Formats: sequence, structure tokens, C-alpha cells
Amino acid sequence: MRMLFAVAAAAMTLALNASAQKEMPMVHAQGSFDVKMTPAEPTDFEKANDIARFTFDKTWQGDFEGVSHGEMITGSTAATGSMAYVAIERMTGKLNGRQGSFTFSHRATMTKGDSPSAGVLSVTVVPNSGTGELAGLSGSLMIHIDAQGKHTWTFDYSLP
Repeated sequence: MRMLFAVAAAAMTLALNASAQKEMPMVHAQGSFDVKMTPAEPTDFEKANDIARFTFDKTWQGDFEGVSHGEMITGSTAATGSMAYVAIERMTGKLNGRQGSFTFSHRATMTKGDSPSAGVLSVTVVPNSGTGELAGLSGSLMIHIDAQGKHTWTFDYSLP
């Protein structure tokens, strides 16, 4: 009897999860942004280990209209020129007409000689970081950089 109850409970949980996923369809957004990067004063540790810190400010256009501010830490290997970065970015504006703010978490690696868009990139919404009409936002962003250095983006997201 306990086994039957456990199987029934698991089936109900799967059905509820599937139902919740159906209620929050993914939306595709896109646009471009302009970015201003400002190097931070390096610490002795950063100088000794090929690590750099930057603050950045972006102005977003497209399906997200607004601004963002963040901080990035980069690490590179002098011998190969490959690098990685992590960043936290706070977004404020309107996403397809919905006003609020949220936070992105970035993680990327890039190999020397590859185009900037060829590296491994993960930019995701920090869970429960959305405010205002963006409360409950989840999703992931892709950044594309063309040969002239223009930044465009695509964002697949869901909102309750």
C-alpha cells in the first residue's frame, strides 16, 4: 500500500510540475546594447595572477529598454591568450512593456583566436531577483558580437 501511495504521489508531482511549466511559456526577446567598460584598480593578487576587474554600464535597446550596471572579473593565461570571466549585472527597465529590475549572472570562457561569440557563455537570471512586474522572471541570455564589435542579444524567458 505504501508503494502504491508513493507512486501516486510521484505521478501527481510530475503532473503538477508539467502543469506549472505549461502556465509559463517561454518568450523570445532580442535587441542590442551599448557598453562602457571601466577598469578597476588592480590588487597585488590580481596583478600577480593575470586577473582584471571592471565595472560596466550598458544601455539596452529592443524588447528590453533600460540600463544595467555590473562588475566583471576576468582571468587569462598569458601563454595561450585564452580567458574567462564572471560577472553580476543588475538590469532596470521594461521587458516587453513590463517594468522592473532583475539580476543576471555571467560565466564565460574564450579561446584565443576564436571570434568573441565562439566561446562558452552562460548568462542566466538569478532566481527570485525580479522586482515589480518582472517578479518571478527566469531565463537565459545570449550575447552576440559581430566583426565590428556591435553587441546584440537574444533572451529566452518566462514570467508568471
